[in-house]
Amino acid sequence: MPVQVFSFYIFDRHTECIYSKLWIAPPPPRPLSSLTPQHTTSNSHELSPSAAAAAHPHRQSAPANLSLTTTTGPAPSSSSSAAAPNNGGYRDSRSAATRAKDDAKLIFGTVFSLRNMVRKLGGDDDAFISYRTAQYKLHYYETPSSLRFAMLTEPGALSMRNVLHQIYINLWVEYVVKNPLSPVEHKNGDGVKNEMFEMGLDKFVRGLM
Repeated sequence: MPVQVFSFYIFDRHTECIYSKLWIAPPPPRPLSSLTPQHTTSNSHELSPSAAAAAHPHRQSAPANLSLTTTTGPAPSSSSSAAAPNNGGYRDSRSAATRAKDDAKLIFGTVFSLRNMVRKLGGDDDAFISYRTAQYKLHYYETPSSLRFAMLTEPGALSMRNVLHQIYINLWVEYVVKNPLSPVEHKNGDGVKNEMFEMGLDKFVRGLM
């Protein structure tokens, strides 16, 4: 089934956003009072905004009335400047690059808080994989080397965990890790924005839409 993919982010082990890409601009969020809480499965943790803030007070808190999904155990074996859903549709006069950087920080802060909360509630074997609001769904995948992949899609999308795993194995490892000219550390995205990786990622994601 086709799925709308809004944007994609890669964060390194130093929490820096080293790559981001936008495909479809996400719809502006509705007022919080109009959001409808989503119901989770028995294998999920539903968390309140106050609990999220308590888990990590120095990080961005998770959006209100979200549905958080987790999974237990290891990961499955088996596109540019990006923009996350903004706060009430507000945009100031900052440059596009600055806004994109701020959006990436907001995404990582939210993911970091929820990831830590899941581990505190369920133990180290529990892994945060997604959360959903009325406007979008964020999917998360973390590699053993602490490389983090995040993808924003339409709220009704099925789990994209395997998709992110395939991006890591078939695109990241193949075109970035195995590239002898690519540095080990990708400060400011150096070594990431190579043509083969970007073309492969764009083709793969558009095949899902």
